[in-house]
Amino acid sequence: MPPTDRFVISFAAEPPQEALPYGRWADTLRSYFLAACADIDTEGEQLGDVGEIAWFPDRTYGGRTYVPAVARTTAAFELFGFVSFSEGSGGPAEFEARAEFTAELAESHPDWKLDLNDDVIGNWRGEEGKLAEMTLVWGVPLIPGGTVVTAELANLAVDQCDLIEERFTLIAPDNYRSDYLEVKLWGKRGDELARESLYEEEEEEEEEEEDEDETEEDGGGTVNSDGGGADRGADRS
Repeated sequence: MPPTDRFVISFAAEPPQEALPYGRWADTLRSYFLAACADIDTEGEQLGDVGEIAWFPDRTYGGRTYVPAVARTTAAFELFGFVSFSEGSGGPAEFEARAEFTAELAESHPDWKLDLNDDVIGNWRGEEGKLAEMTLVWGVPLIPGGTVVTAELANLAVDQCDLIEERFTLIAPDNYRSDYLEVKLWGKRGDELARESLYEEEEEEEEEEEDEDETEEDGGGTVNSDGGGADRGADRS
């Protein structure tokens, strides 16, 4: 096999080692996750009470195991984050947890095919000191038929995870040499069922801003075939 021109860390995390948390172990993780939720800067929002926590497959990278979580609240927000810990001879230790909230729920976006959450957990230094953001990604497919989820960077698979109870967790390099992660859902026969970028909303906003800038340069409106100006704001309404 010839040398690759895409020298980037791939499949760096261990595959899931345990079943989804339950019983006393789930109670332990819940206490850390709820503590992180209590520390969230709510930006003045009343988040409500935390409901049932959905746990995601564990992944281990850099000596730490990450167990992501998602929970809804009584005020219709979603809390998302993870609990991480180190594995010592005496069992799990050095627990840490992060949590954030969002009002963007999957049911409000019927166009979504994957419901994704992500958090940067570290950096990897590549050629010429260029950094990749090691990113924890977890979520659920919103369409049926999937069996495996992959993370791809410039069409190169850099991690994958079998669906476990319709949930997955990935750890992959992102934002490296101007390349960004895409998450893909695959069926039993190896057919691609869905793909999502972690940056779609930002990309759409940038495209809208570029369109607005072009409009301003053209005099504040597009020109119709009859020579009249069309208000782009009205077009978007």
